[in-house]
Amino acid sequence: MKQRTLWSAVMVLGLGLAGCGSATRPASTPAESAKATKLVVWDWKSGDASAASYIQKAKADFAKKHPDVTLEFVAQPFEQYYTLLGAAIQSSTGPDVMLFNGGGQIRDRVGSLLPLDPYVTEDRQRLAGWDAFTKDGKTYAAPVTLQGHPIYYNKTLYEKAGLDPAKPAKTWDEFVGDCATIKKATGATCFALGNKEGIGIQFFLSGLGSSVLTPSEYDNWIAGKRDWTSPGVKKIFELWKESGDSGLNNEGANSTAMFNDAFSIFDAGKAAHIIGLMSDIGHWKDFSEFLGADKVGVMTAPLSITGATPSLPYDGGIGYAVAKWTKDPELASDLVRSLTATDALTSFYADAGAIASDTTIDVSQGPVAVGTIVSQLKSGKPALHVALSSKTLDLMGRLSQKLLSGSASVDDVVEELAASDRAS
Repeated sequence: MKQRTLWSAVMVLGLGLAGCGSATRPASTPAESAKATKLVVWDWKSGDASAASYIQKAKADFAKKHPDVTLEFVAQPFEQYYTLLGAAIQSSTGPDVMLFNGGGQIRDRVGSLLPLDPYVTEDRQRLAGWDAFTKDGKTYAAPVTLQGHPIYYNKTLYEKAGLDPAKPAKTWDEFVGDCATIKKATGATCFALGNKEGIGIQFFLSGLGSSVLTPSEYDNWIAGKRDWTSPGVKKIFELWKESGDSGLNNEGANSTAMFNDAFSIFDAGKAAHIIGLMSDIGHWKDFSEFLGADKVGVMTAPLSITGATPSLPYDGGIGYAVAKWTKDPELASDLVRSLTATDALTSFYADAGAIASDTTIDVSQGPVAVGTIVSQLKSGKPALHVALSSKTLDLMGRLSQKLLSGSASVDDVVEELAASDRAS
């Protein structure tokens, strides 16, 4: 079976602060200074074989504009990335350019980043996903990929169960009925779920939230006006508990890692559905390698309440930011622009299966699954969990495990989350 690690196929050494530094210009002639100029980049992608052509094309684009500038990419292991970055930030001697996940990970660190708004005006219309890298009206990274949570399904299992794979369920009750039919015919569970790290609840909240909340409730949630005790929000957590209590999930969901055990369950045909990702891993390209490109379906979240409008939840996935301490903000920002150039992002889509932020990329010749995802971007909304702070997400993960184990009630969980959210 294909072996994969969290987000990155290659773990590259760099556990210390190796590669730290910023663009420096020794006191000498302009020509000598230009030759000595160096930018250091930290990420967890440049060591990934599937991202090699993307990085090379970005470097080539930058070299055309700045042939005398040296680039040093330091690929850090994702599992330790933010710990290492935190140490570098505290010393203010870290990289010039750094990669971030959208949402809380970057918003918690904007004090160390340079607002990019003056440098990326020409890219605003071409790229999508900016909001995930924005705080208080300022943009701190340019989006490279879009990340969201489609509900994937195995068309082969539908066919074996006598269901039409072209017509997945539209309501939750129909969905549960189809899952029962599939389990009886094939033995496969409804969902592949990994919640060992408390991540499964994030996927569930965002993947199904638009089928439970009304559009106004959804928009208020994203805007920070969250009512955790409302019937709609409580319903999401009730469905989470119901899925566990009624056997919709694989056994031992709380001891199953999302990365990569839950994905492997879906790959192996042991579950009919999974709330996965759009880019990086656990996405359409990965699943296609195991199930066949024509057997991977993407369905709209099954409607749970009247008045909800199911939509694709997505945000900016990953994006490159510029450190506040860089010696040459314009030069570092220009590298970010090369890392989001159309030619480079087209390679990222083709080789890694990333849903790139560049809306001009043609995916019409790709599998049906990717076409379905891209067609839903226009009506999509930000993912619910991305709007939450890192502290609240951590708490939600722990409480979600208690819900699955039966050691906590929905009322207690939403009240505790409401208190955490208010304090964040």
